[in-house]
Amino acid sequence: MRRPRGEPGPRAPRPTEGATCAGPGEPCFPSDGPLMCALEQERRFRLPPKPPPTLQPVLHGGQRLEAALSCPHFLRRPRQHLIRSLAEARPEELTPHVMVLLAQHLARHRLREPQLLEAIAHFLVVQEAQLSSKVVQKLVLPFGRLNYLPLEQQFMPCLERILAREAGVAPLATVNILMSLCQLRCLPFRALHFVFSPGFINHISGTPHAFIVRRYLSLLDTAVELELPGYRGPRLPRRQQVPIFPQPLITDRARCKYSHKDIVAEGLRQLLGEEKYRQDLTVPPGYCTDFLLCVSSSGAVLPVRTQDPFLPYPPRSCPQGQAASQSTTHDPAQRVVLMLRERWHFCRDGQVLLGSRALRERHLGLMGYQLLPLPFEELESQRGLPQLKSYLRQKLQALGLRWGPEGG
Repeated sequence: MRRPRGEPGPRAPRPTEGATCAGPGEPCFPSDGPLMCALEQERRFRLPPKPPPTLQPVLHGGQRLEAALSCPHFLRRPRQHLIRSLAEARPEELTPHVMVLLAQHLARHRLREPQLLEAIAHFLVVQEAQLSSKVVQKLVLPFGRLNYLPLEQQFMPCLERILAREAGVAPLATVNILMSLCQLRCLPFRALHFVFSPGFINHISGTPHAFIVRRYLSLLDTAVELELPGYRGPRLPRRQQVPIFPQPLITDRARCKYSHKDIVAEGLRQLLGEEKYRQDLTVPPGYCTDFLLCVSSSGAVLPVRTQDPFLPYPPRSCPQGQAASQSTTHDPAQRVVLMLRERWHFCRDGQVLLGSRALRERHLGLMGYQLLPLPFEELESQRGLPQLKSYLRQKLQALGLRWGPEGG
């Protein structure tokens, strides 16, 4: 008998509640039947029992802060979590170990968080008598790296006292502290007198870290030459000086595949020609430049091979410490340095240059190089090589530069 259209057919029998079916059309077995019980016993025999969940200890204040900073994935911790943990910590819970972890966290991840940095500065001042220079160098590191001078009024006097007390005990730590202060333009004269003294230089010459200390001392000597006109103390002897940064920094080499350097180089090659710029040229006293152009007094871009690409160092006709931009030179050609400002050259907020980058630009400018920054926001907005060439043309022409038979 045919079923009327639209009338539902007979329902398939439902499996017994709690039964297990192998599949559609297959027999069903009750979950409490002998077969399922035997299979469950076999499964429990073969698989080890799950351990009971461990109870997580309740952490407070400094313990919470240390646990967050020690976690392998602590970059994912919101900044407010760290601030709250710091605010809830009792003074006795903020140990040097915890504060060093916090300082390293901020420096490593370029977090320019004023509230946390001020807490480190205050801790350093309060605990001054108990801190060695080896600990202090780690606490001071984020201030120079993040280009942040704390509001704590005793910050600099405290560091000067620590340097006076510890300079002869830990030479490398002493120079590391001064490197951080150099980035902040806060070099204490008394400490410079000590590290440039013949006794200190002879002492570090026989140590395993002699070369890195000499490199740092060379940078400090450059800072004295360019930024401290009032300094009249000893200087690093010329025979002890070494190039400061003779090659691109490690962070740039590690992130080369994310850099805009290759596409900017190709844009300059097509725009100017290979003979009219130099890439990755190290200029005295040892700063590596991204791209360097030689420009005549009329603004024409000159072939680099026909010019000395280096400006004299120390700057000519310039008293010790006077800005190079005020010097008189008989060389009519200008040197223009195109500076890539990549995303990782800034603190994580993308607004403030890292201390080492700001220092390099500051010193190159004081030596007489004309700087042309290329910010990452502008580079990232260019879609392809044609747009980038147009962008570079506008940047160079804004400086009054011209090139080629028809001006580019």
